[in-house]
Amino acid sequence: MSVVSQVEKGEFNYKQAQERYGIQGRSTVLVWLRKYGNLDWSEPNLLSMSKSKETPGQIIKRLEKELADEKLKHKVLNTMIDISDSQYETQIRKKFLPNHQTHPTRTRRKPIQNL
Repeated sequence: MSVVSQVEKGEFNYKQAQERYGIQGRSTVLVWLRKYGNLDWSEPNLLSMSKSKETPGQIIKRLEKELADEKLKHKVLNTMIDISDSQYETQIRKKFLPNHQTHPTRTRRKPIQNL
């Protein structure tokens, strides 16, 4: 059944599938999912109960786009730093020294001895 596979792939949630295919019964799609589906539909899915209208497939696509945008931004910024360092002899990148301590060493107080 295409309705079941589309819901399980995340193209629609079960309510969107009902509207799209004109299925009138409230639980018809859920019954089909439990009977013919490959996933466990015995408990309600928290994602479909959220206020968001996005299906899991739509969420994945949105997050993949956001990740690609961030990777591109990271690449552009690194290229800008490389160009600045080479053309203008700047040192924007921090160069970490080996065995560099992040916290200065503290001197310990000697405990007071009881006399």
